[in-house]
Amino acid sequence: MSIEHEIDGLIQKSGANYREWYVGVAINPRERLFTGHNVSEKSGTWIFKDTGSETAAREIEASFLKKGCKGGSMQKDSSRHVYAYKITRTTWGRS
Repeated sequence: MSIEHEIDGLIQKSGANYREWYVGVAINPRERLFTGHNVSEKSGTWIFKDTGSETAAREIEASFLKKGCKGGSMQKDSSRHVYAYKITRTTWGRS
């Protein structure tokens, strides 16, 4: 199963629509999720994957942004991890 299908499957399983999800790219996805976006590691709905390259990560991110997810690249670097999480009232999904 592709990374894009894994993320899509999690979104569908959550019962949410794309607008309720944030997708991004990060060198350190754990830090970005749990510190940068305040996602709960224990009770939040999230995923991150190593795509193997920055190009692959950016392509997956772009695909989900076109579907309506929030997010967007804030900086260009050698990030190769894509991450996604369901936005809640305690997460910071607009940063």
